[in-house]
Amino acid sequence: MTIEVQTTALPGVVVLKPKQYRDPRGYFLESYHQIKYRELGINCEFVQDNLSFSLFGVLRGLHYQIRHQQAKLIQCVKGRVFDVAVDIRLGSPTFAKCFGIELSGKNGLQMFIPKGFAHGFCVLSEEAIFHYKCSDFYHPDDEGGILWSDPALEIQWPLENPILSEKDGCYRRLNQIPETELPEYNK
Repeated sequence: MTIEVQTTALPGVVVLKPKQYRDPRGYFLESYHQIKYRELGINCEFVQDNLSFSLFGVLRGLHYQIRHQQAKLIQCVKGRVFDVAVDIRLGSPTFAKCFGIELSGKNGLQMFIPKGFAHGFCVLSEEAIFHYKCSDFYHPDDEGGILWSDPALEIQWPLENPILSEKDGCYRRLNQIPETELPEYNK
């Protein structure tokens, strides 16, 4: 198989490294192949692709969908980002635990985040282009969020004063979110 897989401390969250074929012109990689990814345990159907462009210091997150939960396959295609997944599934043995990793156009890493996790990233390069596949459509009225700097999450963001949207700067801490706005853990 042409994909290296690294498990993380959060069950279901995996880091993937598709093989890059490089030559003097640049490189080629297969960023998604349904059969190969299913063999790795990524069995969701992706229905929406998103692309974001951000400048240095921008932090987006921590976002999740309440009822229309999304699994995501994430990749930074240009630049560098620090990417974070947070387990917010009520009853999960890893509830409120997070995993962070640098994704970049150069390292070619991807991260798969299953349903029931919040997600965010901050840009470490001058600019970044960030691509992600989602297993459900985005519903603006179903959006949830957690304050990026919630001390209980102990996220080691590599930026001290990120550039935030007004919405991202106003989210509540995880312990302030009603249980009805968090996903349940399904064993």
